[in-house]
Amino acid sequence: MGIFDRMFGRGASTAAQQQPDAQQKFEQLKSKYHTALTVMDQLGVRLQNLHLQDDKLFIRGVAPSQEAKEKVWDQIKLIDPNYQDLICDITVEEQAAPQAQMQTYTVQPGDTLSKISKQFYGDPDEYMRIFYANRDKLKDPDKIQVGQELVIPPAES
Repeated sequence: MGIFDRMFGRGASTAAQQQPDAQQKFEQLKSKYHTALTVMDQLGVRLQNLHLQDDKLFIRGVAPSQEAKEKVWDQIKLIDPNYQDLICDITVEEQAAPQAQMQTYTVQPGDTLSKISKQFYGDPDEYMRIFYANRDKLKDPDKIQVGQELVIPPAES
């Protein structure tokens, strides 16, 4: 049993020995779909995955709009209308609520997210909505600090 097998399971060393062929196939497919990858870059599609999977080029990304996604697919179809050697999964980025509707709130002594939620939404059980909007600042919904500036998402209509 080789070191790859011990680290990654039986058969891993065999897969590693086949890597040169896989790398060559990956480079060939990247070259084939180069113009589509360039269009993705120009349109601001964020690539999440680009690798070889089941002898196909696997691309996963997030497009900034439906229009951008459609332009990428138009380019892919120009390269190969059947795209039999490609798996492409492009989602459209959810548009954030307009900043004008967002409010901010400075945490006061005695505040909890439930109390703030009741103040803004009329329901203390909506506190997780505030927590998720402030994940960059909060790691635990029970631990907020006096003086913290929190983003308050708009109430749903």
